[in-house]
Amino acid sequence: MNAVVIEDEKLAASHLCSLLNDLGNIRILTVLDSIESSVEWFKTNSKPDLVFMDIHLADGSAFKIFEFTDITSPIIFTTAYDEYAIKAFKVNSIDYLLKPITVQALGMSLDKLKRLSGVPSGSSDIEKLISALNKEKSYRTHFLIPVKGSKLIPLQSRDIAYIHIEDGLVKAKTNDGKSYVFEFTLDELTAMLNPADFFRTNRQFIISRNAIREVDFYFNNRLSVNLKVPVSEKILISKVRVTEFRDWFSGIKLIMNS
Repeated sequence: MNAVVIEDEKLAASHLCSLLNDLGNIRILTVLDSIESSVEWFKTNSKPDLVFMDIHLADGSAFKIFEFTDITSPIIFTTAYDEYAIKAFKVNSIDYLLKPITVQALGMSLDKLKRLSGVPSGSSDIEKLISALNKEKSYRTHFLIPVKGSKLIPLQSRDIAYIHIEDGLVKAKTNDGKSYVFEFTLDELTAMLNPADFFRTNRQFIISRNAIREVDFYFNNRLSVNLKVPVSEKILISKVRVTEFRDWFSGIKLIMNS
């Protein structure tokens, strides 16, 4: 059986590949770490027997892949979040694994695939999962940021201009130019913040709509986002995500936004 792994976290990808190698009879064709690389691979290669797909990728929701290319192979989704969706659709032909993935859970998913052999992985399953992930949920509006030993500083989400990784630390820059260090990862903050107000531009940045000053056209059909506060490097939107960014900025409800 030939499989493709779509996972942007190196440790998670390595762990999954190790489990698949231990189970045997599965050849991993490639490991893809973004929407853009996944779209390109599926457009230029024959379909695999199975796809493992992380729902939350650094450059956006993995469901964006389906807007640019058809994937007809059976899919096993993996995620560290949205456990309610996994519980709701455990009986469907597409399976879902909650991270950290165990060999037992992986084995059960592969056994399920064998039982369902010949049954197509229909788009209706994907549509149902998207619907579940679009259910109303609460997002973080306030944070307590630890500073100077035992002191905690309140920070409102609406005051954040952008969040980025700098020198290995996750830092938030506020609209008034102040900087705070978060104890959360960028992936965790992406899930916590309201996607109507914040956009994960790439592996390094989450930006606030209210902080955007202007957007420039950039080389190779990308966009460069300029903020109202100083930023040490260019914030780029990849070609494959330009439409998603435009819709988000315009307030158009995207398929994966709540």
